[in-house]
Order: sequence, then C-alpha cells, then structure tokens
Amino acid sequence: MPQSRQLAETPTLTATVPRQLVHRAAVAETFLTGWRRTETDRFAVSAQWPRAHGLHVSPDRSAYEPLLVVETVRQSGTLIAHTEYDVPLGHHFVLQEFEVDTFPQHLAVGPIPAEPVVDVHFVEVRHRAGRPAGARYTAEVLLDGARVATARVAFTCVAESVYRRLRGGRTPATVSALPAPPGLPPQAVGRALPGDVVLAPADRNDRWRLRIDTAHPVFFDHPLDHAPGMLLLESARQAARARAPEAGTPASFRSVFHRYAELDEPVWIEASDDGGTNIRIVAAQGESAVFECLVGMAKE
Repeated sequence: MPQSRQLAETPTLTATVPRQLVHRAAVAETFLTGWRRTETDRFAVSAQWPRAHGLHVSPDRSAYEPLLVVETVRQSGTLIAHTEYDVPLGHHFVLQEFEVDTFPQHLAVGPIPAEPVVDVHFVEVRHRAGRPAGARYTAEVLLDGARVATARVAFTCVAESVYRRLRGGRTPATVSALPAPPGLPPQAVGRALPGDVVLAPADRNDRWRLRIDTAHPVFFDHPLDHAPGMLLLESARQAARARAPEAGTPASFRSVFHRYAELDEPVWIEASDDGGTNIRIVAAQGESAVFECLVGMAKE
C-alpha cells in the first residue's frame, strides 16, 4: 500500500505544536499538541503528558506532578496569545498571578501517555498601541472526563526592545548566577535527584536559600536573565514539603509575582503555616519580596 494512502487511513496523527509558540527550546518540553476555537475567546487545547519525566512525574513513575499541570496551563495561554490574539513571536511574557487547584486523585500515570484537554477562556485582553499588552484567562484541565485542575492566570507581554529597557542591560550573556550551594536531601523535598533540589539550608528550619542552576534542562530550557516563574513555584512546592512533611502533598498554588528574581543576588525562601493545610511561602531578594505563594496541601 502506498505510504500516502496509509497516512490517509490513519485516524489521527499526533505531533507537538511548534516549540516557539510555547516559549520552549526543547521539543521534549513542549506538551501541547493542538488547539481549536470553541466560542468567542474560548479554546480547547490538547496536550500529551509523558509517562516518565525527570521533573514532572513522581520518582516512582506513579503520578503526574501538579506543576506539570501548571506548565501545561502556562503553555496553553502562551500558545493562544500568539495564535489567536496576534502577540508577535519574540515578545516576552511576564507572569503576574497564577492560581491553580489540582486534584491528585486524577493524576495517576496510566499505561499510555495521558492526553488532557485544557479549556482556556480569555476573560480580559489589554491592548497598548494596537497590540496586546496583557491578558487574564481561566483554564479547566480535563482528563478522561475528570476535572484534573482549574486555574486562573494573569500576564503581561512586551516587545524585545521594551523588555531590554526594563532589564537595564541585563541579558543572559551579561549576568551570571551565583554558585549554587549544596541542597537539602532530595527526600526532604519530594525529589529523587540532588540536581532537582532548589533549596539550600539557611539559618532556620523555615528559611532556605534558592539554588539557581542555570544548567538545569527544565527550569532553564533556554538561557534567561532572571529566575523563571516555574523555578519559583518549584521552590514553593519544595518549601511546603520541607516545612510540613506530614501535611501531605502540595496540590494548590495561589501565587503572585512582584518583580524579577535576579540571578546574581541571593534569593531567600521563607515558609509559615496556619496550623492547617496551607503553607505561605515568600521569596525575598534584598529588602523586597519577589514572589508570594499560598500552597494548599492534600493528604496522600
């Protein structure tokens, strides 16, 4: 049978979307496979999650990590902003808020890669000089009919020239990260490998220094001039585990990003709890908070 006919008779062929549309350098870190408009300002985004991943699947390969959901939602918003709202490639996206509630009972790894669908609803798009300058969107992640997560996201986007002015000459080539100090034991933060630990001990058991490893293939999928939002969220996840190991697993994140976390200055992570299921995380640099997150814990 000719190859063209074989392809025509294949029900579906799955490939990832172009990696540039989700701001990834590695195809392996691109989780989205397509999208379609379902209503005005509403879209269905398809994804595929690998059964094994160095960071986003549990060490025993039994469960998907909640931060894989976060990354999938982030990629979904970026994809739709570029393809449906004409944000040019090359614009920089800056997270302002990211709230997500995941339901771990629906995050088990199955016998084939999971293929969730993200229902994305852009509820606000702001323009400046005729170009999108930022947006808010909600997302519902569905897997085999079950609700895996709900999320609410706000971001701004700026052109490369504006971004460079904002960064005052800081580029990946001109800024070097401080040497990463030795980290906590991996088991204390729910990780298998020392290289995935992003917290280093400090002077108190509720305070740590952020370990910034610019060679990490997931957090620094491509060169950056600041610590990425996903690294800060991972620090919140790990700090919650270290602060309250008996409370369960981090399942929800209500985060606010105040300013860029610079690579060449120490970032300190502090945790406090209310005696219940929530852990409050603050990341500070100098005298200013760069990031705050309320982590909700779920019993394992």
